[in-house]
Amino acid sequence: MDRPQRALTPLPDRTWLVAQARDSIARGSKSFAMASRLFDRATRERAWMLYAWCRACDDLADGQDLGMERHVVADPHARLAEIRERTTTALAGGATGDPAFDALAQVVAECDLPARYAWDLVEGFVLDTEGFQPQSEADMLRYCYHVAGSVGVMMAIVMGVDPADQLTLDRACDLGLAFQLANIARDIGEDAAFGRCYLPADWLAEAGIADVAAILDPANADAVGALGQRLGAMAEHYERSARRGTPALARRPAWAVLSAAGIYGDIARRVRWRGADALLNRVVTSGEEKLAWVIKAGLQTLGRRALYPDRPRVGLWTRPR
Repeated sequence: MDRPQRALTPLPDRTWLVAQARDSIARGSKSFAMASRLFDRATRERAWMLYAWCRACDDLADGQDLGMERHVVADPHARLAEIRERTTTALAGGATGDPAFDALAQVVAECDLPARYAWDLVEGFVLDTEGFQPQSEADMLRYCYHVAGSVGVMMAIVMGVDPADQLTLDRACDLGLAFQLANIARDIGEDAAFGRCYLPADWLAEAGIADVAAILDPANADAVGALGQRLGAMAEHYERSARRGTPALARRPAWAVLSAAGIYGDIARRVRWRGADALLNRVVTSGEEKLAWVIKAGLQTLGRRALYPDRPRVGLWTRPR
């Protein structure tokens, strides 16, 4: 006999969910908060709510608070089970008691967001829980898809891209890959201090770096800095590809995407410029620099169809279908 399904609890008031999500993004990502102001109100609120869920999952998995003060997690599998349980309820349209997961339910209801992309992101937390370390460049890019490329795809759908428009979703995925590669390049030393490494093992071997601990050896600073520069170059490749998706977007979403691409792209560019020094002094961008990109991106938006013709991307990796 089939067990009767439990009735779903109705979601909290949408205005309250938006307010909670707005607070999350204001404290968790100044760059994304600035770019999101360029959306129309409905898109902005949906982007905030999707961000809140992504941020909450990341914090649960990593033992952080809005991405800050990382701690070693003693119960990673229990935390992963919690993420899965709450996400399952949210994707079914029910309240979870957690405003960030309830925000996901609201977004799914408003945007008809395919559940597969949410689960693709959760798979990224599974990889981290299992102590994933990429053995090859393809492994690293697959990881980047799960933790960031999938978010780019979901954000594109929130911006109004048809889930069937795979070419535009590919470009959105590329932007997520660019962001994550820049983050990996910026955080090589910080990750190594926590016993993590997202650099491919074959890259480390080529550079003569024996293991994760050796990343922190000052004798390897130049070699590690060169790997950071290599990541920065890859990030720029995907940023350029992502820009070619903006002609498919309405003006305001395109402006927001181009602003975010420039702001995060500067992280990758600075890692490339600074080499080994980027390991010692964390790369950051100022509020003035972010604002400058918003202005520059506004001009790029007006000419985006001429600036970014939709040519096929050359390599390096293809999003799973």
